[in-house]
Amino acid sequence: MATTVETLRREIKALVFDQYGTIVDMQKGLTDAVTPFLKQKGWDGKANSFVTWWRRTHFENSMIDALCDRGHTPYRQIGHRAVSYVMDRCGITYTQGEVQWLVSQIESLKPFPDVVDALHGLRASGYKLVILSNGDPDMLKAAGPHIGFPFDKVISVAEAGYFKPHWKTYAKAEELIGEDRSSCLFVANHAFDCVGARSYGMRAAFIDRRKRPFGETQHAPDLIVANFAELAAAMKR
Repeated sequence: MATTVETLRREIKALVFDQYGTIVDMQKGLTDAVTPFLKQKGWDGKANSFVTWWRRTHFENSMIDALCDRGHTPYRQIGHRAVSYVMDRCGITYTQGEVQWLVSQIESLKPFPDVVDALHGLRASGYKLVILSNGDPDMLKAAGPHIGFPFDKVISVAEAGYFKPHWKTYAKAEELIGEDRSSCLFVANHAFDCVGARSYGMRAAFIDRRKRPFGETQHAPDLIVANFAELAAAMKR
């Protein structure tokens, strides 16, 4: 059963955010980056589709990596594999340097327009504000200035040795934050991430920017909002 907003305001001590696609606008940012590159390559497909294939391939490969449980592969390496695959699929000739450049664009993505103001509002309400991301530690560090908000802690899943939604990623976050899992509200634009957090015992808020159903699950989010402004308003205390 979902928790009431009043209960969340009273019991939550830390908000834990996914970064890619939740804090930063991954689809738009990467589409803007690849558009001139693809034009230069003479590929006449849609840049937005290229990015969607890239992100889906990356997600699939990261899930395979976690399920095989044979050691954690860096996010950047998974990204290189995904971009190379999509280039091959599109029939685009490329160099490894070009693949590395494309993956590096993830480090300079900008936040959604409503994010930073909302984060300041949440901080004023007294919450700890934390990132838990599938990104590599150095990638997350490089992204900080482009986001423009000083989080209390930025945690890479590399510290747990698995990609989200493996339960150990949320367990490592709980340990590093120093708050009980039930006092942490995990925030994501992705249903799978909310399900992972809820299954571990955290609360979860689903940012429904894309106006899509969450899906049937025993691990439904405690809160569904359209954007960060609604999240900050709901959690204001």
